[in-house]
Amino acid sequence: MRFISCRRLIGAIAALLTATTFAFAADELSIVGTGDGIDVLRALSSAFMDEYKSIWIDVPPSIDSGGGIEAVRNNKAVLGRVARALTDAEAAAGIQYEPIAKLPSAFYVHPDTGITALTAAQLADVYAGRVTNWNQVGGADLRIRVVRRDEGDSTLRVLRVTMPQWKDLVITDRSKMAITTQDAIETVHDVPGAIGFGPFTRTLEAKTVVIRVDGRYPTDVEYPSNVVLALIYKKSTITPAARAFITFLGTPKARSIFESLGSIPLKKNREPT
Repeated sequence: MRFISCRRLIGAIAALLTATTFAFAADELSIVGTGDGIDVLRALSSAFMDEYKSIWIDVPPSIDSGGGIEAVRNNKAVLGRVARALTDAEAAAGIQYEPIAKLPSAFYVHPDTGITALTAAQLADVYAGRVTNWNQVGGADLRIRVVRRDEGDSTLRVLRVTMPQWKDLVITDRSKMAITTQDAIETVHDVPGAIGFGPFTRTLEAKTVVIRVDGRYPTDVEYPSNVVLALIYKKSTITPAARAFITFLGTPKARSIFESLGSIPLKKNREPT
């Protein structure tokens, strides 16, 4: 009898520990995926945690949109972040797509370039390698260092659709490939003469010079290019914490954060389906 009681006690303790672990895990949320909009999501997460103190949210470094999709599809993450639409196959796998903001695409340069504005045609010439020194477009006597992204990059895809000069543009092979958004920003920040592109956030202004395109800044209504930032999840695995965060993104407080960082909020104040 004593042996049975001991087994029951051990079983009860194990059950309690398991329940406690799951309850704790349910209040932890890691949002994985694209580097686009990472600063915006981190600011939103911080504001959310100020109100929901029992929930902890992490927005880790980029694993690209594709990495976020795979993590959600394989139940390794509850929420993912993407800067491209889902494919038919991804949607058929039960992944839900929740657009939350438009992020203007930005071109940014190292401060030493002496450049604050370019035309769309000049940008195309720079990325095609037809212009190789900043003094050819009114800047410093400094070699242009082009930082590019791979063809699957969300911003590059948007540029090819929204800016006519980029539709069939072949980017010069005298360029550095940046793997993530953060990699592109750090390269432009560190390398004199460098130019890069990616989603606009106000934090770009602290490290680089964000340039006007055809006289328009990324926050201007008629700026020519933007990418949609979205969260993804599966109905079968979404947690109360994830639902609460998605709902928070439609609140006035969240909208003010989006706008203060240069994004255009899209989320309505409703529960995710």
